[in-house]
Amino acid sequence: MSPAAASSETDGSISVWLDEAALLRQVAEGDGVASRTVVDRYLTPIHRFAFRLLGDRAEAEDVAQESFLRLWRQAPRWKPKAKVSTWLYRVARNLCVDRLRARQTRQDAAPPNPPEPSPNGASLLERRQLSETVQAAVGQLPERQRTALVLVHFQGLGNIEAAKVMDVNVEALESLLGRARRQLRKRLRPLHDRPDDAAITSGDEPMHPGQPPQGKGRTP
Repeated sequence: MSPAAASSETDGSISVWLDEAALLRQVAEGDGVASRTVVDRYLTPIHRFAFRLLGDRAEAEDVAQESFLRLWRQAPRWKPKAKVSTWLYRVARNLCVDRLRARQTRQDAAPPNPPEPSPNGASLLERRQLSETVQAAVGQLPERQRTALVLVHFQGLGNIEAAKVMDVNVEALESLLGRARRQLRKRLRPLHDRPDDAAITSGDEPMHPGQPPQGKGRTP
């Protein structure tokens, strides 16, 4: 990237940070329109991210709700040092990791077997089974590889932002992505490379998180 392009990208990021900081100041002051704007902008991506890490819609909804509650508490002292999306992805990822660790201590179930092919070819049932198989394969990746893959390939983040979410450098992120792709290809080989990114469905829309309290936000 040329110095001019890098400078332009930096200027754009700063502009986004400042706009978001102003929006969160309004949220902290109890502005319902501002809080709905934040929810409309970020809730669905965060819910889908959590679902792809956890493979459970109810748990993903809990993670999304908790991520937004933490954002509401942070709003009165928000500083424009990162994009709101980056902050939310980081919080959601940490919450998912906690749940995955707790789950591992009580779960010894064997990984699910790939479903038998449907005789109806491109039927809706077959696509649903295919989606579940791909989701299961993603879910069997090590957490760091899974997170890198989901952030970049399913959530559409650039390598730089995904690296910030994971608190690693870009080279480390690319290494995780390479290992994740190799593992995924190996696990999905029985499906003859048929699935693609679109095979993973987002599932039900998440429940709307609670709005921040009216009036001045409270610092936790």
